Amino acid sequence: MAGGPAPAPGALLCALLWAAAAASGPGGSPAPGAFGRVYRGAVNISAERVYAFAYSSEPGQVDAVRVNVNSSSENLQYPVLFVVRQQKGVLSWQVPLIFRGLYQRTYNYQEVSRTLCPSEPTPETRPSDQTIFVEVSSMAPFNIAYELLVTRLENFQLETNKAFNFTASPSQPQYFLYKFPQDVDSVIIEVVSDAVYPCSVVSVQDIVCPVYDLDHNVEFNGVYQSMTKQAAITVQRKDFPGEQFFVVFVIKPEDYACGGSVPSSIHGNVNRTWNLQRTKNLQVTIVPSIKKSVYVQAMFFSFLSFLSFYLGSVVVAFVHYISTDMKIIVPFGSISTGSGIMTSSHPITASTPEGSSYGAIDESSSSGGHQLSSPERRPPAGSDTDSSVEEESDFDTMPEIESDKNVIRTKVFLYLSDLSRKDRRIVSKKYKIYFWNIITIAVFYALPVIQLVITYQTVVNVTGNQDICYYNFLCAHPLGVLSAFNNILSNVGHMLLGFLFLLIVLRRDILHRRAMEMKDVYTLDYGIPKHFGLFYAMGIALMMEGVLSACYHVCPNYSNFQFDTSFMYMIAGLCMLKLYQTRHPDINASAYSAYASFAVVICLAVLGVVFGKNDVWFWVIFSVIHVLASLALSTQIYYMGRFKIGKGYLGIFRRAAMVLYTDCIQQCSRPMYMDRMVLLVVGNLVNWSFAIFGLLYRPRDFASYILGIFICNLLLYLAFYIIMKLRSSEKLLPIPLFCIVATAVVWAAALYFFFQTLSSWEETPAESREKNRPCILLGFFDDHDVWHFLSAAALFFSFLVLLTLDDDLDTVRRDKIPVF
Repeated sequence: MAGGPAPAPGALLCALLWAAAAASGPGGSPAPGAFGRVYRGAVNISAERVYAFAYSSEPGQVDAVRVNVNSSSENLQYPVLFVVRQQKGVLSWQVPLIFRGLYQRTYNYQEVSRTLCPSEPTPETRPSDQTIFVEVSSMAPFNIAYELLVTRLENFQLETNKAFNFTASPSQPQYFLYKFPQDVDSVIIEVVSDAVYPCSVVSVQDIVCPVYDLDHNVEFNGVYQSMTKQAAITVQRKDFPGEQFFVVFVIKPEDYACGGSVPSSIHGNVNRTWNLQRTKNLQVTIVPSIKKSVYVQAMFFSFLSFLSFYLGSVVVAFVHYISTDMKIIVPFGSISTGSGIMTSSHPITASTPEGSSYGAIDESSSSGGHQLSSPERRPPAGSDTDSSVEEESDFDTMPEIESDKNVIRTKVFLYLSDLSRKDRRIVSKKYKIYFWNIITIAVFYALPVIQLVITYQTVVNVTGNQDICYYNFLCAHPLGVLSAFNNILSNVGHMLLGFLFLLIVLRRDILHRRAMEMKDVYTLDYGIPKHFGLFYAMGIALMMEGVLSACYHVCPNYSNFQFDTSFMYMIAGLCMLKLYQTRHPDINASAYSAYASFAVVICLAVLGVVFGKNDVWFWVIFSVIHVLASLALSTQIYYMGRFKIGKGYLGIFRRAAMVLYTDCIQQCSRPMYMDRMVLLVVGNLVNWSFAIFGLLYRPRDFASYILGIFICNLLLYLAFYIIMKLRSSEKLLPIPLFCIVATAVVWAAALYFFFQTLSSWEETPAESREKNRPCILLGFFDDHDVWHFLSAAALFFSFLVLLTLDDDLDTVRRDKIPVF
C-alpha cells in the first residue's frame, strides 16, 4: 500500500538472499552453465547451487562430458557433495574424496575429476538436445568454497593402432570407448607407463551405466588387471554383443597390490591430503589380435613338427632293416631293432678288447671265470607275463645254496654275470610293475588336477580377475573358455613323442621276445639283459608331463606349479633307476619302493610351497633330510652294491661309519672301490651344496629347487656312466652318439628359451606383467612355448640315449661286461 511503512533494510537483505537461493535450488530454475568455464562459489546448509549444462548431440555421435571439482576444505565432517543428474543416471561423490587402504588407512583428495556415462547415439537424423544438471551442496553451518569445471571430451573414442597418452590419479580416473572395426574379431589392449608406481588397474567393461571407475568398485564389472609399467588384455568381439566396450584406468591409493610398500610417513589411520601426488602418465594402444587362420596354422605346425619324428623313425628303421637284410649272418632272432636301432649281428670274437674289465683290471683277477649257465640249464624262456611266475616282494631271490650274494656283490671287481643270475622272467615281471603302477598314479593324479584347473579357469572367466593367473598377456591367445590356448597346445610334443617312444620300446620288446623264443645265444648270454618295464614307465611319464604341464598352463600360479614338476621328478628318478638297472639288473629298487620315494619327494614339494617362503625351520629340516638321504643312498651304492630302499636305515648309517673307517682311515691312500668313491664324493658335494644354498637363500620356487637337485644328480650319474664306459674300452655306436649330441644341442637351445622369463609367480601379478613379451613364432607362440617344443624333443633324445647306449655290448659275453 502506498501509505504503508517502508521495509527494514535487514528484512530486505534476507528476502534477497532467500530469492537467490530459491532461484538456484532444486525447486527453482538452475543457473545455466557453459562448457570450459570455471565456476566458483560457496555452499552451506542453507545455500546450495544447481547448474544446467545443455548441449546438442549429432546423429551417430557418442558425446562424453567430464566434471572437474575442487574444494579447499579438509573438513571430513562437512564435505561438499556433488550430484550429477543425466537423462538415464545419477552420479555423486564428495570432496574431500576418501580412499581406504590397508589397516584402515585413509587417503583424502580435494580435487576430483569424473567422466560421466556417455549418452547413447540416437537413431534420428537430426541433432538431439541433452542437458546435465550439477548440484553442489553441503551440510556445513558455514560457507565452504568450491570450483567447478565441466568440459566435453574430444578424444573419448580410441582408434585402432593409434597410441593415446593421458594422465590419471586415484581421484581422477579415466575411461574411453572402443568400437570393433568390421574386419576385426579380437584386439589386444596394450598399456604402458614409464613409471612403476603408482599402482594402477586396467579394466574392460561393457557399455552400461554407471561405469565402475573408482578403486573400491572397479572390480565389480568386466575383466581387470593390476599394472605397474605394462598391461595387456585380449578382448574378443563375441564377448560384447554391442561390439564396443569401455577401457577404464584407475590409480590405486596404495602400491601394496603391485608389490610396493605403504609410505612410511603414514601411520595408523592419520588422514592426509594427497591431491596430485599420485598421478601417472599412461599410453594405451589397441591393436588387432591374430585371425582364426593363425590358430589353424599353429595347430598344423605343432602336430606336423612332431609327426616328422614318427616319419624319421620309420625311415631309419626301414634303412636299417634293408641294410641288415642284405648281410644277415646269424638267424633273424638275434637281430633286434627299434627306433631304427640294430644290435650287432656279427659273431662274437674270441677275445674282448683290452681294458674291458672294471677299472682296467687284469681279467685274471675278475670273476669272469664263472661259467654262464647254458641255455639248456636255464628256465624256459617263456613269456614275461607267465602266470606261473610267482611274484615276490623282494628282488633278492638268488638261491643261497649257489653262492652267498653278499660275497659276490662286495667283491672289488664285479661283472654283469654276477648281477644277472636270476630268472629273467621274474625280473622282467618285476620291472613291468613300474609300467602298471605309473599308469595308476597318472590316472589318480591327473583327474583331480584337471578338475582343479577347470575350476581356476571358471573363476577367472566369471570374476574377470586376471591377476589370478600368470600368463604372458602379450602372447596369450584364447580359444573357447581357455585364456592361453597357445601355452596348452605347445605341450602336444610331450604326448606325441612319449607315445612314439612307447612304440619304439614296444618294437624292441617284441623282437627281443622273438629272439628269446628262438633261444638265440646272443639274446640269452650276451649283452645287457633286456628289461623294458622302466622304459615303458618313462614313456608314460613323458606323456603325463605334457598333460600336467598343459593343466598348469591353463592357469599358471604359485599354488599349482607343482603339477608341472611332479612328473619331471619321476622322469629324472626313472632315468637314474634305468641307468643303475643296466649293470645291476638283479638288485635295482622295486617299483613300490621307488614310487614311495617319489611320493615323499612330492609331499616335500607341497610342504615347500606352503612353508618354504620364509620359514627357517622348514629349510633346516629339509636340509638335514637331504644330507642324511644322500649319505644313506651313497652307502648303499658304495659298500653293499645295492640300490634298494626299504629297511635297515640304522644299519645303513652303521655301514657308512664302517666305510669312513676302512676307506678313509685304514687305507686312505686308495679306497676299496675307487671309481664308486669318486662318483659318490662328487655327488655328495653337489647335494650338500644344494642343501647349503637352500638353507642360506631359501628360494621361493621350491618345486624348481627340488627339480634342480634331481637333474644335477641325473647328469652327474650319466656323465660318470659314459666316462666309465669309455674307460672300459667300450664303444659308442653312431646312433647313440648322434642321440647324445642331439640331446646336448637341443637341451642347450631349450634352456636358452627357458631362461627367457616371461612371467613369474614369485612376484605380484603386476610385476610379473613387466616381463611379458610378444610372440616370436608364427605370431602365436612365445619363448616359453618354444621351450615346450624343444624340451619335449630333448627328453625324447635323452630317452633314446638310455635305450641305445649299450647296443655295442650285444655281442659281448656278460662275464666280460664290467659293473660300475
